[in-house]
Amino acid sequence: MNIDQYTHTVADRFIKYAKIDTEADPNSDTFPSSMKQKDLGKVLVDELKAIGINDAEMDEWGYVYGTIPANSNKDIPTICFCAHMDTAPDCSGKDVKPIVHKNYDGSPITLPDDNSQVITTQQHPYLKDKVGDDIITASGLTLLGADDKAGVACIMDFANFMMNNPGFEHGKIRILFTPDEEIGKGVDHVDMEKLNADYGYTLDGGAQGSIEDESFSADAVEVIVHGVSAHPGYAKGKLVNAIKVASEFIDELPKDSWSPETTEHREGFVHPTSIEGIMEKVTVKFIIRDHITAKLKEYEDRLKGILDSVVSKYSNQGVTAEFKITEQYRNMKEVIKEVPFVTDNAIEAMKRAGVEPKPIIIRGGTDGSRLSFMGLPCPNLFTGEMAIHSKHEYVSIQDMEKAVKTMAHLAQVWEENA
Repeated sequence: MNIDQYTHTVADRFIKYAKIDTEADPNSDTFPSSMKQKDLGKVLVDELKAIGINDAEMDEWGYVYGTIPANSNKDIPTICFCAHMDTAPDCSGKDVKPIVHKNYDGSPITLPDDNSQVITTQQHPYLKDKVGDDIITASGLTLLGADDKAGVACIMDFANFMMNNPGFEHGKIRILFTPDEEIGKGVDHVDMEKLNADYGYTLDGGAQGSIEDESFSADAVEVIVHGVSAHPGYAKGKLVNAIKVASEFIDELPKDSWSPETTEHREGFVHPTSIEGIMEKVTVKFIIRDHITAKLKEYEDRLKGILDSVVSKYSNQGVTAEFKITEQYRNMKEVIKEVPFVTDNAIEAMKRAGVEPKPIIIRGGTDGSRLSFMGLPCPNLFTGEMAIHSKHEYVSIQDMEKAVKTMAHLAQVWEENA
């Protein structure tokens, strides 16, 4: 069967998966961070086995692996399609109620469980291009989970097509579903030897046609300010409040640059993400981002300079500070530029699927950023997920179907080029 004649299952699968709570927990010490992520993993293993993928399994860490066997005699590189099962902790993922808005007409979408949540084309211009599509939203109280259950559903629909159409020639294809991508731990325990793939693609992108092979490089910084505690009734000349020192430090950060709210395109930033503590000790956490890896150290040195300048005012009173850097991920382009055909094949597949390719850079990262440096060059492909991490999140069914078509053509391009 030609993929264009295929009756897709992606919408039904997505709605089913969206109802399963898989919200990641950034404060957890376990892996996965929330065991409920395995609830979706179990469903996916059962569904993979039901379509004939007999080696489907979920390991102790919650990773789901499976293989679509090759049906070509050619020596074809093994490609992997990957998506993450967790949803972001930024917005509740509990009791999601997906709603299908058939033949969207361009008018505002008022979400029924909270009428103050209205999705408009003014706020979300991409919707202007989706008039006539079938749009799925949540009900107004939660996110939808299209990030990245749209990717999960696309891979599952693709697997269903491939397993039921043995005449559609392709090489070996590996499937990987990961937990905890949203909290930066998505590939911490992935078994690369078990995965055993040569090249990969994450299905975690947005607008139809988007292909991302360039991401931020990223570090995390933790600043700990140690003040001097004293009883407030007898504190004169003794107390140095760490909360005030930390606040002064943050206030010294640039107001018109160097931040997410003042940068775009390839501009990097330094972004405080949390602050907590008491007068004796305060912890401030930052994320550091730029597309040029070398700039991370420049940003970190500058940030530490600001910290040292503020703390020095109080050092003779006993105030000290710690500055801890943790590497998170690196720009996938550093790896993918050595194998440009991985991106080129995806662009060709999109054209065959009737999709206009739109190469873009990611002001963020995906599992593919880290996988690329673990030996699996891994660009990111579109799924249609939009307005992610919010109650306005939505996805077009037609976008998801186009993603499935792109994957099918991509498998064929790899086979033809072998």
